[in-house]
Amino acid sequence: MTTPQTSPALRFPDFSCRWETLRLGELCSTFRSGSGITSDDIGVTGRFPVFGGNGLRGFTDTYTHDGRYLLIGRQGALCGNINLVEGKTFISEHAIAVEGNDQTDTAWLAHRLDHHNLNRLSESSAQPGLSVGKLTRLKFHVPTLPEQRKIANFLTAVDGRIGQLSQKKALLEDYKKGVMQQLFTQALRFKDDHGNDFPEWEEKKLGAVCRILKGKGLSKADLADDGATPCIRYGELYTIYSELIQNTKSRTNVAVKELVLSEENDVIIPASGETHIDIATASCVMAKGVALGGDLNIIRTKLNGVFLAYYLNNACKHAIARVAQGSSVIHLYPDQLKGLSLRFPSTDEQTKIANFLTALDLKIESVAQQITHTQTFKKGLLQQMFV
Repeated sequence: MTTPQTSPALRFPDFSCRWETLRLGELCSTFRSGSGITSDDIGVTGRFPVFGGNGLRGFTDTYTHDGRYLLIGRQGALCGNINLVEGKTFISEHAIAVEGNDQTDTAWLAHRLDHHNLNRLSESSAQPGLSVGKLTRLKFHVPTLPEQRKIANFLTAVDGRIGQLSQKKALLEDYKKGVMQQLFTQALRFKDDHGNDFPEWEEKKLGAVCRILKGKGLSKADLADDGATPCIRYGELYTIYSELIQNTKSRTNVAVKELVLSEENDVIIPASGETHIDIATASCVMAKGVALGGDLNIIRTKLNGVFLAYYLNNACKHAIARVAQGSSVIHLYPDQLKGLSLRFPSTDEQTKIANFLTALDLKIESVAQQITHTQTFKKGLLQQMFV
């Protein structure tokens, strides 16, 4: 018979004793739902934060708890969501407030419950919910208080790193948004390689500087992991790609003669979508020979395609929204795109703008990858640090 594991695979030095098995209720001095509060009593200027099952909801002038508590979301889609709060706070009835006893570190318990995935214990499919009684009966393997604190401090440091990276990514995205606003309104201009001003932007119809084709239908059933031809379906512009497409995610075995294939520098934009504003979602295809599916407008031009994708996706979003047609399903036709009157910089300035924004996106993507790697690292640690 196999002996149940009662200590984790990964431990800090100086800790070797077996972990004790206890019920969750035995680990806590407080374990009860928060208090009721109306939306009228929650604002942005109160003295104390209001926390619910989904985290911070706003502020109010009274508080219900003072100290360090972990919160368990008890209702709805975020049932089982874990947050850790500290200080004077108002905890709403949508969260269960939990405080460790004198032998339980509340931060350790927060990490342990988050790893346990309490959402899977929710009851009722219509309105998921967690029972306080059911939660308090859960059994856990528990280390001594000093080991709990060591684990909690380490995992909190990892969370801090994730938080720093997330903040850096948000700041870069805000900077990108601001600098694009300046570049496309010409409040910010680049100089040429000799330090001279570029020519003024010229107003032209989009149809005068490009021709617009349509893609050819590719259903989900046409996709194949081992397909001979890379392909892009229109829905992927909303879910996978940004302004620059260098590597495609999908492939197909549909015969090439049945497909519409890209040229390098093509800009693609959906021909249909759910809202007027979201249909202005453009990407530049950087490779030749990619199959472009139906419901895609293909803008083939000698303009810098990367510049044009950023331009259409941002500064021209509202202009495109105005010409798109429909209500429940929005359509964007080639003639509507051709009729757009836009201002274009010289080819060299287009390249400068495209290179600058591409470099900025690479920085953002690099930080996003660091976040993903750190989250994966933490997930691996949790698997080995808890039993």
